[in-house]
Amino acid sequence: MTIFSKIIAGEIPAYKIDENERFIAFLDVRPLAKGHTLVVPKQEVDNLFDLSDTDIADMMVFAKSIARRIEKVYKPRKVGVAVIGLEVPHAHIHLVPLNHEGDLDFSKPRLELSPEEYLEIQTSLQ
Repeated sequence: MTIFSKIIAGEIPAYKIDENERFIAFLDVRPLAKGHTLVVPKQEVDNLFDLSDTDIADMMVFAKSIARRIEKVYKPRKVGVAVIGLEVPHAHIHLVPLNHEGDLDFSKPRLELSPEEYLEIQTSLQ
């Protein structure tokens, strides 16, 4: 069972933004920027492209609704979408507010936010 499956099962707390019967969105605890959100299928699959075509399409539609919230709150030039998936063997996409190309560089140091800051971000995106 992956850490994401444990979050989905409620065994590990997360700063949830939204969820439905098939997908969940929660804040990345090692964000590149405020508002950096993970969108995860509840089905535990390692490779995003092992999901069915319908699941991938529906996941992107779900992600779009989260991206629109990020745009409204943070007003970035774009919301970047990245599929990395090397750290956690559970398919997921990153939604990251972008103002410069380098904002989606996962080798950069991550933000260190307080629990209060995460709660503020969570509330603003729900």
